[in-house]
Amino acid sequence: MTDHRTALERLRDQAELEIAALDADLHALFEASRADNADDEHDPEGATIAYERAQLTAVLGAARAQLAAVNEALARLAAGTYGRCAECGRAIPPERLEIRPFATTCVGCT
Repeated sequence: MTDHRTALERLRDQAELEIAALDADLHALFEASRADNADDEHDPEGATIAYERAQLTAVLGAARAQLAAVNEALARLAAGTYGRCAECGRAIPPERLEIRPFATTCVGCT
């Protein structure tokens, strides 16, 4: 389980760095669009700005969701329930945990 802890901690660190970078990018985009006063509806660049903002927001949301999943996996590891399927209670195959260390279900219950 130590290998799982290391993998999860590495994923957590990567997710935190990605969230910080995406958050900074999104903040910079908001600042740039606020300073620009562009009319998104009539400006040919407006749709691009709106799309970029939506894209960054979606990617940031996914990164936050992964961080939450990793933190929950670390909590299960601490509680001694890590590696057990949340649906059927059987062990999650090591191969699945190696690929997706924050998995909550076995392949059969996915």
